[in-house]
Amino acid sequence: MAAHDNDQILPEEDSPNPHASSNRWRHQESSAFARAAVARDAHASSSQTRDLSSYLNSTRVEGNRPDSKGTGNYQPIVIGNSDGAHEGVGVDDGKEVVCGPLLNYRRMEDRTWHGSVLLVTKGGGKTQEFQPTLRIGRVTIAPGQQGLVEEGSAVNGAAAGTLESNHGTDVTGVCLYSDPRNTFWQFSLACDIGDTETKWAYSIADVRYKSTTKPQTNYFYIPAINESMRMMFHSCNGFSVGTDEDAWSGPALWNDVMRSHAQAPIHVMLGGGDQIYNDGIRVNGPLREWTDIGNPKKRRDFPFPESLRSACDDYYLENYIRWYSTEPFAAANGQIPQLNIWDDHDIIDGFGSYVNEFMKCDVFRGIGGTAHKYYMLFQHHLAPPASTYTTDAPETTVHSPEQDPNQLINTFVKEPSFDSSYIIGTRPGPYVAEHSMNMFAKLGARVAFLGIDARTERTRHQVNYPETYDAIFTRVREELGAAMAGGQPYKHLILLLGIPIAYPRLTWLENVFSSPLIAPVKFLNRRFGFGGGVFNHFDGSVDLLDDLDDHYTAKTHKKERNTLILRLQEVCAEFSVRLTILGGDVHLAALGRFYSNPNLHIPVEADHRYMVNVVSSAIVNKPPPAAIANLLASRNKIHHLDADTDETLMALFDKDPGDSNRTRSSNNVTMPSRNYALITENSPNNQEAATNGHAESAEGTSPENKFDGKDGHAFLSQGESGAGTKHKAAAFETHGKDHDGGLDVCVRVEIDQHDKEGKTEPYGLSIPVLDYEAGKFGSNAHAHHLRHKRSRPTTAGRASTRAPSTTPSVPSTNPSLPEFP
Repeated sequence: MAAHDNDQILPEEDSPNPHASSNRWRHQESSAFARAAVARDAHASSSQTRDLSSYLNSTRVEGNRPDSKGTGNYQPIVIGNSDGAHEGVGVDDGKEVVCGPLLNYRRMEDRTWHGSVLLVTKGGGKTQEFQPTLRIGRVTIAPGQQGLVEEGSAVNGAAAGTLESNHGTDVTGVCLYSDPRNTFWQFSLACDIGDTETKWAYSIADVRYKSTTKPQTNYFYIPAINESMRMMFHSCNGFSVGTDEDAWSGPALWNDVMRSHAQAPIHVMLGGGDQIYNDGIRVNGPLREWTDIGNPKKRRDFPFPESLRSACDDYYLENYIRWYSTEPFAAANGQIPQLNIWDDHDIIDGFGSYVNEFMKCDVFRGIGGTAHKYYMLFQHHLAPPASTYTTDAPETTVHSPEQDPNQLINTFVKEPSFDSSYIIGTRPGPYVAEHSMNMFAKLGARVAFLGIDARTERTRHQVNYPETYDAIFTRVREELGAAMAGGQPYKHLILLLGIPIAYPRLTWLENVFSSPLIAPVKFLNRRFGFGGGVFNHFDGSVDLLDDLDDHYTAKTHKKERNTLILRLQEVCAEFSVRLTILGGDVHLAALGRFYSNPNLHIPVEADHRYMVNVVSSAIVNKPPPAAIANLLASRNKIHHLDADTDETLMALFDKDPGDSNRTRSSNNVTMPSRNYALITENSPNNQEAATNGHAESAEGTSPENKFDGKDGHAFLSQGESGAGTKHKAAAFETHGKDHDGGLDVCVRVEIDQHDKEGKTEPYGLSIPVLDYEAGKFGSNAHAHHLRHKRSRPTTAGRASTRAPSTTPSVPSTNPSLPEFP
């Protein structure tokens, strides 16, 4: 049942469909559906609003079109046989869609799923003559999935296919923002969560789409009340300036995402930052003139007047509309609910990681505010602040309730508000005069989600304010505690970060780039252009330094990072919840993890320090050269967070994708290819267990014993054993089909950049649930400084065969001693 504040609930019944298509996952509908779903007047009488509902409950017969087999090469229906581009030419009636629909997930409360749809239409202003209406209804129970009703079975005593449902509920659009260019409409969705997985349909009446292939009706899936969501994670969803996009077949991997969605519907799409690349604003956009200023002082002192603010506003708006309307990314936007955090490219490359004097300049603060405006609209479906930073209006240069009247001429802005899924920072960021937007949400029965906004408060020396961390951990403890008290504890906590947190160090490279030895070269670059693209056009630093400073493993963020990990460990121990971290940004696939010192002899299943960092990047942008990936692999040493915690990358890549030979044979920890990740719980409700990766031994003893004392260069658990292309989590037939409650992770890596279909090679591993028992295992915390200990095996690298030393402790400069972060 879909609900809305003023909607009347009209229960109806689904009937079995004896003529349904043999292809369960066809997203194309019959011509009869097209006739039934013809757009109608939003202000028509309610008696006419049941047309779609009536059709959805009636017999459907598919046409004899060839199956697209999930490749994305199909022609969806066109309502009314019109593409909308030539209809009403010259008439600005507010009905022409320029972007959307975009589907977001927000939260679950009791048995209600909450989400939203965003639609952007052409034209607008202080008032809007047309107000669109969205119609949503449950189509059917979704057949063939775990926890779903099978043919002939019954749910709550009702025969399959006769579940009571409510089709044809109207949701009136709410205007978030409108100016003469465009209007942003938000539709709040509230859907009942059933005892089985359900499929929902929605359409927006009386609007025109430009494209003849734009589907008029979109579908999404909601898991059963006792199941967790199937998740997809991606990052770096765009191209850097200067990339030959055709050479990389555009956003081809989104075709593979849609194939995965057709095999097993994805319930939520987690965007780890850089959902869009706005770097072109300094190359072919309004900041080109400013970027070309050679004198750093003149560049810092350059104002951000209303004329420049308006031009930048146009750029961000047009770039969002262009990218979010690009197929096949656009198709995923309308069918898979999203949860997003942002990163630097959502603003501009390196934002927050340049020197403070430069970051505080008017132009950077101005584009920070403008980018935040459209981040809120497109990625969160929230009303933005009424006005953004400009030097022409002093009231906008500080976080203030006062507004710039020039930005509100013939413009409507809804009063900003946040729902309960947000954890709002206590004070504005240093360069974006807005509060950080962190998120907590329930991803089904046993999985919780935490997204940390690691960009709004970022500087070169901090990621988030201490009080923001306090607010986040207070909320997390409240949510986990309430679930535990209610008898339905969370088993997994998914932490979404913009940057990897368990990743090889490149401190030596940071030292070189920031060394005084580089100063003469920087001088020659400023005066004569020597060094070309080695130095960035902003603060004159080495171009890669901002990327290195972004990393949690950078020396400037090391203390903050380590404190964050230790606080997360405390939460895992307190609530016996397994933490899995998602991070992107680096344009590589990798698998980092933290784990207990092997001399503590703690099996992974009981180890609250065991945290996997799934590094998946980029889904669109080009990867770095293989030499960079190989260099990072060579730096994959075992690091020691403290006396009890180690970290390193895991050997996930048993082969290069397809028949390629992309990396050297010794590199099985970093993969320089485009990729994304799928994550699925091995539901305890599953009836049949997979045989690879989780089986117990015939003697009944725990197979984890064979991993006792191993360091991170070896597999640490049964779930890691055999990780790669042959692991059960890599195969669709066995992915998520076990019943031990762990998570199956499948990183899907592009095989050929020239393949427009974006075919991928899957690599898998499993993450076990946590069964923590306080006091059962010891700690090294009582020991002296770890630099004087020799208890950890083979910490110098995989190839090390050096025996443990029996000599007395020596200074830490001895290369045979463990390396610290």
